[in-house]
Amino acid sequence: MHRLLALLFLTVLPASAETKWFKGNTHTHTLWSDGNDFAEMVIDWYKQRGYDFLALSDHNILQAKEVWMDVKAVEKRRKALGKTTMEKYRALFGDAWVITREKDGSTEVRLREMREYAPKFDEPGKFLLVKAEEISASFNKAPIHMNAVNLQEEIQPLKDLTSIQETMRANLKLVAEQSKRLGVPIFTHINHPNFRWALTADDLAAVTEENFFEIYNGHPMIEWEGDELRDGHEKIWDIANTLRLTQFKAAPLFGVGTDDSHHYHGEESSPGRGWVMVRAEKLEANALTEAMKRGDFYASSGVTLDDVSFTGGKLRIQIRAEPGVTYTTVIRGTLKGFDATTTEVTTPKGDFHPVRKRYSDDIGKTLATLTGPVIEWTPSGNEFYFRASITSSKPHPNPSIKDQKEMAWTQPMGWR
Repeated sequence: MHRLLALLFLTVLPASAETKWFKGNTHTHTLWSDGNDFAEMVIDWYKQRGYDFLALSDHNILQAKEVWMDVKAVEKRRKALGKTTMEKYRALFGDAWVITREKDGSTEVRLREMREYAPKFDEPGKFLLVKAEEISASFNKAPIHMNAVNLQEEIQPLKDLTSIQETMRANLKLVAEQSKRLGVPIFTHINHPNFRWALTADDLAAVTEENFFEIYNGHPMIEWEGDELRDGHEKIWDIANTLRLTQFKAAPLFGVGTDDSHHYHGEESSPGRGWVMVRAEKLEANALTEAMKRGDFYASSGVTLDDVSFTGGKLRIQIRAEPGVTYTTVIRGTLKGFDATTTEVTTPKGDFHPVRKRYSDDIGKTLATLTGPVIEWTPSGNEFYFRASITSSKPHPNPSIKDQKEMAWTQPMGWR
């Protein structure tokens, strides 16, 4: 299996006349779970801003059944001032679209199902809604969340099995079984490993049934940078991939960029912070899913790549440069003969891992630092893998962390 994955992901090819880049977000919440706006309002936001596809990924639910919500509860979720959520909803979609009823002295609004609202937004070759769900499991209260994209049937999570890793595996198995039974490609990505400090790089390395995780998540509460005792997402990625390639003989993780948006009235967890750019033959759910499973995509929080390829033993990146903006590309990877020693640290009270491993700086070390919009770099052949992080000088227009700049991340390359 892993040999087959290696053959599939060995070479990242340049764009061709048969493929196109599509921009999408795979982690989005609405009133169907813990978001604070109607699905139609959220979709309109993304479509109006040039996204090609969107997956609404509410917790443990597909938007495919009758659900009513108290209007007071709808408004309570909105923290910003100005027009109410219902006023905005009616203004954009009209009174005839908004379905309400009186029940037990309260006014309720029906949440429209995907089969009802999708025809309003889907346009062949221009915009696509993709079914998704955030499967939200846990182990001893540690959140284990994964998004299943192109999911066709709702999955209720399995919780509190024998360990964090076994709980992850059990839920990934449910997705794999549905994909096989229905003959539909589905991919999952592990979400925000540092949310409440739930998952470690060792967890992500060992659960080789998974091939994706969020290298960037725009929610301001997911501890993306880590802290003095716990690794940030970039280091987690490098540790997990090094362990996968050297110990588990498995394919590396691919990195996804997402919003994890919940709030649409000017509050903290807002949309537009992170996304994926997928190189596929057409804007169709199966084609997008298959392209991502091949690793033919990159993650972004603002930087756009016109091309990225690794052919003929050379990495090439073409950045779409903006006037007055500079770009720095850091090539990171782990070399053969790296320092594999670890140390143990005691973590603060409340961490689900009272003792964590810290790995050497040889893992995910900087192999090259290059500037400019055109990057060409030849690896030595001594790398287990390498990847590129591109940082612009342009501040992120909607930052989730202090002094954040726009970035992009390629997938791991050069591995065997």
